[in-house]
Amino acid sequence: MNREQIIQNTIEFVKDTLKGAEGGHDFFHIERVYKNALLIARDENVDEFVVSLGALLHDIADSKFHNGNETVGPQRARTFLESQKVSEEIIIHIEKIITNISFKGGNFEQKFISPELDVIQDADRLDAIGAIGIARCFNYGGFKNRELYNPDILPNLNMTKEEYKKSTAPTINHFYEKLLLLKDKMNTQTGKVIAEKRHVYMEGFLEQFYDEWNGKK
Repeated sequence: MNREQIIQNTIEFVKDTLKGAEGGHDFFHIERVYKNALLIARDENVDEFVVSLGALLHDIADSKFHNGNETVGPQRARTFLESQKVSEEIIIHIEKIITNISFKGGNFEQKFISPELDVIQDADRLDAIGAIGIARCFNYGGFKNRELYNPDILPNLNMTKEEYKKSTAPTINHFYEKLLLLKDKMNTQTGKVIAEKRHVYMEGFLEQFYDEWNGKK
């Protein structure tokens, strides 16, 4: 089976697997990350096949929808890739990408590095900021029935990985605990340029939000 066919099969597999998923982590999210990853990859020395598979499979079973279990995603990806006769070396690489791609709080230290992970991680983080990032943030907050904002609950920038995963804080806090931190965590030059623009957009949104919250003109 050639690489193009494997990628097409992967797209169909992900579409089918994520039917009915929460709106911020559905196939459209995967599709945006996939497109951004290919865009970023043009300027990087990477294996585009690994980038494609990693981007398409990075959220095949997000741990936040599986009681925090971080092994489901890599295992589901492995089972599928084995069915496509993908080499063991690439499968291991994809497993490591899925395990290490997510932001897990400000104190989490990533244990695996590769140029392909850098590209996919930037593509995923770009989808968490800017206009779409704001929409996804509030969509997930509504999905979890969280408050929009509570002035009495301050953002916690010193959470452990476990505290971050279990947080039930208001949605606005997530901007300070994750979204506004991503601009300075981008790996690639292309990612940094795009992130800068989206970061500014979020700052403008927050300024407007607080003005409206406080009854200002």
